[in-house]
Amino acid sequence: MRMIAAAEEHSERDQLVIGHVALVKTMAQRLAQRLPAQVEMNDLVSVGIMGLIDAAGRFRAESGVPFEAFARRRVQGAMLDALRDLDWAPRSLRKLRRTLDSAVARLRHELGREATEDEIARALEMSPAEYDKALEQVRSLEIGALRQLDAPTPDGGSLLELCIDPDEGPEARLHRSELRQHLAGALMELPERERQILALYYEEELTMAEIGAVIGVSESRVSQLRSLAISRLRASLKTRLGATR
Repeated sequence: MRMIAAAEEHSERDQLVIGHVALVKTMAQRLAQRLPAQVEMNDLVSVGIMGLIDAAGRFRAESGVPFEAFARRRVQGAMLDALRDLDWAPRSLRKLRRTLDSAVARLRHELGREATEDEIARALEMSPAEYDKALEQVRSLEIGALRQLDAPTPDGGSLLELCIDPDEGPEARLHRSELRQHLAGALMELPERERQILALYYEEELTMAEIGAVIGVSESRVSQLRSLAISRLRASLKTRLGATR
């Protein structure tokens, strides 16, 4: 009887896995759209399948939680854990982001407003092509800040993570309520189009291609503007936090 019960349990687990492989692929595809090109979707699918198998083995129908909802958390966790293990952020890239942030902050102080992209490029002594490339490179730093895959973050948590430099130490992460208030104020100061892009991306969860279709620019341009908006927010938060110390 025990052997029969074990066989039935394995059969149910296998059916759950087979029946939800498409869910893993969908989640991997959605996550891959948010990541740099060097991250392979097939790798995300592979670790996602391992998460799905783990979910099927742990699932108990009597809990009342639908398997798909239960599995999503396991699959999501497996994918994000794999991404965090990547050696994805060389020092040169972190230095580039700090350079960009510093230029944005300095120009805001000097001009009394948000700088235009031409002004930022000149301050960085970059050509338009070099500036565009820098924004695209900075985008890859978002991998380490990923917290959610399918669930929205109404409190701005995932966006807030992008605006805090992990090199600044734990004290910068202590007062979340205060930080969120400052983030809300910084968002209101962004140029309208950049604010719209962040809203469509983080609140409406549109892909960059979908956002480009909405506002009438290319997908790559959406990526650049989002990276610039994040740099503006990071610079603004540093200024706001400095003023309250």
